[in-house]
Amino acid sequence: MKTVVATGVFDILHPGHVLFLEEAKKQGDRLVVIVARDRNAEKRKNHPIIPERQRLELVSALKPVDEAILGDHADFYKPIKDINPDIIALGRNQKFNENELQAELEKRSLKAKVIRIDAHMEGELSSSSRIIEKIKKSSEHASKS
Repeated sequence: MKTVVATGVFDILHPGHVLFLEEAKKQGDRLVVIVARDRNAEKRKNHPIIPERQRLELVSALKPVDEAILGDHADFYKPIKDINPDIIALGRNQKFNENELQAELEKRSLKAKVIRIDAHMEGELSSSSRIIEKIKKSSEHASKS
């Protein structure tokens, strides 16, 4: 059985997240998703709108996901070591360098292959940040009316 790991914040779920996870699942038999902790997400992105426990519940409910867990507070690689996946699937917009990540995995004696999922959705609301911007603009417009 080939295990695939996908990671992400998954703040304000949208069809692009679903597409990414569907494509990741196609790479193996079992998809485990590591949902970023709030505090870790804040280091890489903005503060998540949706709390980590709710994001975990939503990701767990998605059809392609066999299991979803929260990441480790201190060590990004701990859940990966615990899962010992065959593949780590990165999303198109995730700010990881595949070669550096692959080298770090090898340094830690983890044999997972790192791949980039290039599938994406175009459109006005195809990312969490675009959805947040639209909400802000709608709110500003409503307050001026």
